[in-house]
Amino acid sequence: MSTVEDDGSNGVDTSTPPIIHTRAYQQELLDESLHRNIVIALDTGSGKTHIAVLRMKHEAEREPRKVSWFIAPTVALVEQQCEVIKSAIPVPVGLVSGSSEPNQWKDASLWRRILSSYRIMVTTPQVLLDALHHGYIDMGSDIGLLVFDEAHHAIGKHPYNMIMKRHYFDLPPRIDGNNSTSRVRPMVLGLTASPTYGNNVDAAFRELEKNLDSTIRSSRNNREELAQFVQRPVFKHVLYTSPVHVWDGIPSVNYQALQAVVATMDIEDDPAVIALRTRLAKLEHGDDRRRVDQKLSRAIDKQDTFTHKGLRDFVRTTEEICIELGTWAADWYVAKVIERAKEAANPYNNIMSAWQEKEKSYLLGIISRVRIVQPSDDPDVIMETLTDKVHQLLDTLITEEATFRSLDEDYSGLIFVTRRDTVLVLAELLRRIPETSQLFRVGCLLGSSASFKRHAFLDITRSMLDESQSDTLRDFKIGDKNLIVSTSVAEEGIDIQACGSVVRFDVPPNVVSWAQSRGRARRKRSSFIIMFEATGPQDVVRKWEETEQQMMAAYNDPGRDLAGPAEEEEEEMDGYVEFEVASTGAIVTIHSAIPHLNHFCAVIPSGGQDSHVPIYELDPPDYVEGWHMLQDRYAGLYKGPWGATVTLPRALPTHLQKFTTPRVHGTKRRAEQRAAFEAYVQLYKAGLLNNHLLPLSSAIEPDKKEEVEAMLAEVAKRASTAQVTVQVDPWAVVRDEPVWFVHELAVSGLPTVNLFTRNPLPAFAQEDFPSLYIPGSGEVSMTIHAAQPKPASSDQVQRARRWSYALFSRLHGSRMERDNDDFSYLFLPAGEWPEDTDWEARRRWQGGRVSRGEVQQGETPFMANAAVFGEVFSYPRGISMVRGISKFDKPLRLVDWRYDPLTAEEEEEFRAAYEAYPDMPITYPLMVVKPFPRRRNFLIPFTEDDKSKLISPADNSQFLLHPQHTLVELASRYEVHYTLLIPSILRWLSMALTVHSLRIGLFANSPVASVPLTDLITATTAPASQERDHYQRLETLGDTVLKFITSNQLYAEFPLWHEGYLSRKKDHMVANVSLAKEAVHKSLYKWIIRDRFVPRKWKPHYASPPNSSSSDVVEVDEAATSKKDVKDKKKKAEDLSTKMLADVVESLIGAAYEHGGFDMAIHCVETFGLGLSWQKLPPRIEAMHKVEDLDDIPDQLALVEKMINYRFSRRTFLVQALTHASYQGDSAAMSLERLEFLGDSALDMIVVDYLYHAPGKNYTPGYMHIKKEAVVNSHILAYTCLNTSVDVESAMPTWSPTDGLAMVDDTQRIHLWQCLLHSSHRVLEDQNLTFLRYQKRGAAIGHALEHDTVYPWATLTSLQAPKFISDMVESILGAVYIDSFGSLDAVRDVMRALGLMRILERVVHDDVDVLHPVSRLEIWAAKQQPQKEIEYVLTKAKGKVSCVVLVDEKELVKVTASYRSKVSEDEVRFTAAERANAKVNANDVSVDDISSDMEDEDAPEDDIAEEEETPEDDEAIPDAS
Repeated sequence: MSTVEDDGSNGVDTSTPPIIHTRAYQQELLDESLHRNIVIALDTGSGKTHIAVLRMKHEAEREPRKVSWFIAPTVALVEQQCEVIKSAIPVPVGLVSGSSEPNQWKDASLWRRILSSYRIMVTTPQVLLDALHHGYIDMGSDIGLLVFDEAHHAIGKHPYNMIMKRHYFDLPPRIDGNNSTSRVRPMVLGLTASPTYGNNVDAAFRELEKNLDSTIRSSRNNREELAQFVQRPVFKHVLYTSPVHVWDGIPSVNYQALQAVVATMDIEDDPAVIALRTRLAKLEHGDDRRRVDQKLSRAIDKQDTFTHKGLRDFVRTTEEICIELGTWAADWYVAKVIERAKEAANPYNNIMSAWQEKEKSYLLGIISRVRIVQPSDDPDVIMETLTDKVHQLLDTLITEEATFRSLDEDYSGLIFVTRRDTVLVLAELLRRIPETSQLFRVGCLLGSSASFKRHAFLDITRSMLDESQSDTLRDFKIGDKNLIVSTSVAEEGIDIQACGSVVRFDVPPNVVSWAQSRGRARRKRSSFIIMFEATGPQDVVRKWEETEQQMMAAYNDPGRDLAGPAEEEEEEMDGYVEFEVASTGAIVTIHSAIPHLNHFCAVIPSGGQDSHVPIYELDPPDYVEGWHMLQDRYAGLYKGPWGATVTLPRALPTHLQKFTTPRVHGTKRRAEQRAAFEAYVQLYKAGLLNNHLLPLSSAIEPDKKEEVEAMLAEVAKRASTAQVTVQVDPWAVVRDEPVWFVHELAVSGLPTVNLFTRNPLPAFAQEDFPSLYIPGSGEVSMTIHAAQPKPASSDQVQRARRWSYALFSRLHGSRMERDNDDFSYLFLPAGEWPEDTDWEARRRWQGGRVSRGEVQQGETPFMANAAVFGEVFSYPRGISMVRGISKFDKPLRLVDWRYDPLTAEEEEEFRAAYEAYPDMPITYPLMVVKPFPRRRNFLIPFTEDDKSKLISPADNSQFLLHPQHTLVELASRYEVHYTLLIPSILRWLSMALTVHSLRIGLFANSPVASVPLTDLITATTAPASQERDHYQRLETLGDTVLKFITSNQLYAEFPLWHEGYLSRKKDHMVANVSLAKEAVHKSLYKWIIRDRFVPRKWKPHYASPPNSSSSDVVEVDEAATSKKDVKDKKKKAEDLSTKMLADVVESLIGAAYEHGGFDMAIHCVETFGLGLSWQKLPPRIEAMHKVEDLDDIPDQLALVEKMINYRFSRRTFLVQALTHASYQGDSAAMSLERLEFLGDSALDMIVVDYLYHAPGKNYTPGYMHIKKEAVVNSHILAYTCLNTSVDVESAMPTWSPTDGLAMVDDTQRIHLWQCLLHSSHRVLEDQNLTFLRYQKRGAAIGHALEHDTVYPWATLTSLQAPKFISDMVESILGAVYIDSFGSLDAVRDVMRALGLMRILERVVHDDVDVLHPVSRLEIWAAKQQPQKEIEYVLTKAKGKVSCVVLVDEKELVKVTASYRSKVSEDEVRFTAAERANAKVNANDVSVDDISSDMEDEDAPEDDIAEEEETPEDDEAIPDAS
């Protein structure tokens, strides 16, 4: 279905509509249409559409809810009328037509959006009929007015009539008091210029009025005015004499040459018949043989093969052209068509791509025998050969043109011709004859092809047109053309201007055609000319005129009453059945069943082969078996009644593959319709159709992206209005009473400290705690345990507040609120610490100085002047932290006191550092200091470079400070250690508490809560946090696990679903949008760790927000007021994306799988639901075994078992794994697609699990993805299938004169691909061609896979293997998985036997470069400065396909190869990319360039260079030991 069109503003034309004055007769009919249903009968050009526009405008203003529906019979007319309506009515106008694939079959929500968005709909009738059939639209509730353009079509089985019969007459009639919500019949308005179809006006009127529930009306009160606007042309007739050779043979030499060759044709030589006989000889008795036998008999009986039927049509058309136009015309036509046919039959030409190669060759052989005589170009010769009919036409046209020229008017004419090819030849004559070529600029109209898949020989004549229909109409409108030769396509449905003269070259077939074509001649002084044979029925016009008078009298008769609904035609009602779904009103009838069933089969995945179609067989068959071999073929032909069987694709279960109706139907068509109807109803009852009677793939829940985004926006809105963060606060107090719980924090090598928290901490396992990586101390352990059963005393809390304030402020005081010690956590030494007595005395001393006012610049109760401190305490060495007196000076480490005098050079450097104090005396001792290590995040393990520096640390950063201008931090080295370590410890603890909240919240009743803390922290940590370990690797694993277990669940839950349904459902369930939606419902966003830990900007977490501003769990400087901080706050909602939510769900699944395998992963998925009842895998696999065993197992299965080194317990699964959808034998049930679906997920699971756990690799997601693709892509799987074989030993007795009879070794190699069960000659041809390519390139591929350092992408693609070959491998893996009751080890063993595990292991262990050449070139281009643009240009010509790689629009390389199929394009593109990479030396591009992009996609955009940890200065911090 084409899209709903609008003009950029939802269909509303905001410009001022053109002012059109309504004529009195139009107003009369408009008024009447407001009160009852009418069909307006007015001549073409009298303004019927204007009445309809006014009626719809009135309806839009009166009816607030229901739409007006305008229906026109052709796409061209729909588009034309839609533009008229949009320009006249300022409401949204939608257009839907069937000119493209009709999506109305597929999307229920589409129609609801249309009905709510548009006030007027303009469509073709089939679009509306389908929507009504499927219950997407309810006529009584949704439509207020139906307008039928060209209403005379509403008879018989036309969609106009079906709309009314099936959906209108069942509704209650309209009555006074109905309102917008009443479910009643809509009003009906019909438009036509000819409301009849035969000579019996009364009967025609009765039927049309009954069918449309309307009265046919014209103007009764304003006839005089109507006559002024209806320009009836002057009727003329032209007589011509018939050619003599009608009774005397056809004198065209080219016709005779063609006829002579065609007469010698034998249907048995036709390639189609030969192919059918060949296939028949190979087939055993069964359904497939019976069908081929019927096809063969039909082909011989009807002689309707492509070539035979086509050439017979060619002969007949040539004969008609010769009789109608003359011998030159016939000669030219034969020569031209054969010329085009030779071009089309050329194997390197693509004019008619639908022709088969053997058909082309056979056809070329026949037409090459036709001895063509090229017709003369001499106009005199042409004129001599013309028929009298053409001469009369020429005279008429010349006379008409002269008449208009004499009146100083431009001439425009239209010639209607019955036969399509006659249009082409007649136009050629008019262009070649001098008299007409000088007067007329000629165009042709043939109409559009009914299908782009037409398959008839004479279709090549369409390619003889030089211009499209739209171009011809445009040129006619603007005057570049003034004469059109047309088929009946121009009678109605095309916007073509009024003509000066209309010529009917052939007599109109009926009164409707006569009236419609006459309506094209509506200019003043126009003429309507009909050409009659002199001896023919010339009184037909008089009869039509009498019929027209009867029509006018009838629809102007006020006494005629409205009739009731029309009676059904006898044939139509014979055996009529229908099925309706009560909940939706969707309906399938015996008439709609066949197209419905065709659509159902077409959407079943076909594995790259032809689309699936239902197969119909009559009972009894049209021909007795072997009819084509009988002598007396036509004796005793069966006349009925008929039955039929329809066979559906093998992708369906056995009981849904065949449906039969008995021999009770009067026609073959009715028997097939009834079989299709029964099949469709049973498909619905089996759950393979939804309640709109559509395939489930059309109705699986649509993408909810917009819904999820709205939910996230609501979460962000709540967060901003409530002044809380989206992420959970792990320090939030859950108790009302102010209680502090005491825990013991122990760090190896340091004295123990007590940790006070408002909530009791959970009991962590020993393995939960992280290691701390401390320069100088190496990797040290830490633990936290409950220290005392009772809450802390108030005295303990007060001392802890003071100690914690001092602890935090040493490094982070500038970001803390002065004197605010209301922290969420407190610290206090546990017991006595070494050196506590000394440092307590020093702090008391400093406190006394502060109280006495003796302090100098910068001193506080915790910091003393170094000169004073040294003098009092004898310059002790155990000072851990000093700093300059400026508040901006950084903390430093004291190395020693220096008593030695400075050298002159040192003194100069020292004074330069204190240039602000030029008169400062240098006194001794001075202080030797150095910076603290840059490392602040002690959770990050050391790199190898760090470890080497720990052995021999650099010591070149020492410098001198003057004690008088230096402050000493009055803290022991242990306190300084904790000052440095506490932010890292609290970072881990906050993440651990967040995960604990997840455990007792989302997973409170789930075994997933037992997953190790470390894994859950990783699974919930977003890359945006910039933690070393985040969820991306687990997400990659979890994604694969989710798809694998989902595939298992669906396979077992829906045993009747084909692979298309399963894939669509799985894709929907595991889509990011679906996962994110469930994550939002479960509030998972609260536990996603997104805040960044930046130790140099750390500040303690306050229990109450400082300055009454909101506090945040993000341990960054959120209290600052800089623009960057504001931007960071705004980004919180942005960071919480759909992808992030989905990724965390998948990473949690990955963590659960790592801890407890698939059972634990299923428990995790069960938490989120995803619309499925989840079970563990064993019962699911048990359900998969509930299939019937086959009795007749093919012998070659034992060979397959030998090839894959696996013996099946139930070979039924292997049979299914090897069964192609085309197979018609009785040895199999369903085809392989379902098993391929399951095997695909098992293959991915094994490969990703291997890559995730590859020793020493720790692959990033980018690496895992690209290495996985190297093992699971369709090209490598096809190679594996082609490369797998087994030798079958045998001996053949052979006689020779010397040795006599002897047994000779006759061992044969059987390949896996040969074991596919199929019944398709195309599959066989594809297999053989692919194997030939494998024989040519297989050895090179094998060598590359075993020895090369670069993966052979291009060479693999050159195999051009059809999809079903790679599908065989996956379906076999699926069969092994089920047969082994879910053993992935068994599947892994089969993969090893096939060589896939060897490929995977080498890709990993030898670090094979698997980056795709196309990706490599794109990455190379992106890395250039400036970036370069890569473009691939593909061209096909003369059987070749070429690919040019353009770099910034300049050609870099070009590759050309033979074109065999679509895969050839991939082959040349990959090869071109490989050569381009070599040419630009792109070998420096690696997977890292992809991986880094993938890892950073959730990272914030801010520049964080200043905050990064650098390992160069990872020296030892003050030794705590």
